[in-house]
Amino acid sequence: MTFDTLQDEAQELLPGAVELRRDLHRHPEVGNDLPRTRDRILEELDDLGLELTLHEQTSGIAALLAGARPGPTILLRADMDALPMPEHTGLDFASERDDTMHACGHDTHVAMLSGAARLLAGRRAELTGRVLFMFQPGEEGHHGARFMLEEGLLDVPPLPDGTPSPVEAAAALHITSALPTGYVSTRRGPIMASSDTLRIVVTGAGGHASEPHRALDPVPVACEIVQAIQTMVTRQVDVFDPTVVTVASIHAGTTTNVIPDECEILGTIRAVSELTRLRVHDSLKRVAEGVAAAHGAGAEVEILHGYPVTVNDDDFATFAASVTEDLIGEDRTVLLPNPVMGAEDFSYVLHRLPGAMLFLGGTPEGTDPRTAPSNHSTRVFFEEDAMIPGIALYSALALRHLGVA
Repeated sequence: MTFDTLQDEAQELLPGAVELRRDLHRHPEVGNDLPRTRDRILEELDDLGLELTLHEQTSGIAALLAGARPGPTILLRADMDALPMPEHTGLDFASERDDTMHACGHDTHVAMLSGAARLLAGRRAELTGRVLFMFQPGEEGHHGARFMLEEGLLDVPPLPDGTPSPVEAAAALHITSALPTGYVSTRRGPIMASSDTLRIVVTGAGGHASEPHRALDPVPVACEIVQAIQTMVTRQVDVFDPTVVTVASIHAGTTTNVIPDECEILGTIRAVSELTRLRVHDSLKRVAEGVAAAHGAGAEVEILHGYPVTVNDDDFATFAASVTEDLIGEDRTVLLPNPVMGAEDFSYVLHRLPGAMLFLGGTPEGTDPRTAPSNHSTRVFFEEDAMIPGIALYSALALRHLGVA
């Protein structure tokens, strides 16, 4: 069987997907507690005959579709949380909640996965195996996927005859304004970076700004630490196994004529391998403490572990690229030469299962992806027609993995 009709079926589902997407966009919710979003998704899935599990630690939903014949289980994920930021798109369905916006396209992810659930439920008689639809909150820094895994997401029940049917693979789509609409990209191996938070508190001794020699000013020490960090990155980290350390905030003092006791440095650490990630953590501590000690100051380094590296399974990424080529064409399938330095908590799922993250282009027509407002911009907008290949691709990955197509 080929994928000849999948995009036509997805086209028929587009009006419903657009309606759901716009409803969620008007009423965004942040974090792991998304009561309205969950209720709206449950309403959308109500007539599909899925086995639903509502998670208790979060608003996560696990919806299991059983095919007509026994076989493996594949997981398909959509994240569903918004960001705490204003919206400046001017859309007639713009957010109605102050300082809350679906600026990363998770509303489209939910709409596409809901559409794929409806498409696949209509093909239940063809399925040899099962599909686990994972509707996940808290992707934007709240570790929603980890909470769902800890709560037993992958502990799917056996088949009616008692035969085990564990989840064997996982896939997720993420819309982006950095690709033309309808294009899909992925790669083997690391596809997104880890993300950790850096906090350094430099301690000196305060005093009058007119007499710095009688104080120990932590501000120039902090500035020197920032410069030393950048030198450390360029001189101690393999350029082919990169890291990005960005200092995004430096704060000290309360007025113009007082040398403060402390200076706080805040930033983020990104890496595309766990080995480099841990080495950089050690180096940051050594550099900060060493520079501070050279000036007689102190430095307390705190690193908060965030999401691990998102690593696509080589075989599944090859499989997913093949499915994409068959569905939308080789000319619209892009194999990324390098990872993206953003982070994703789908990484937790891919640490447990072979699978892949894929990016779906959603740049509005007539807009250059190189200059389009990016994900997390207050002005970002995604072409809704991109949900047609998105619905079809979610469905195609499941169908081929279960041996139907």
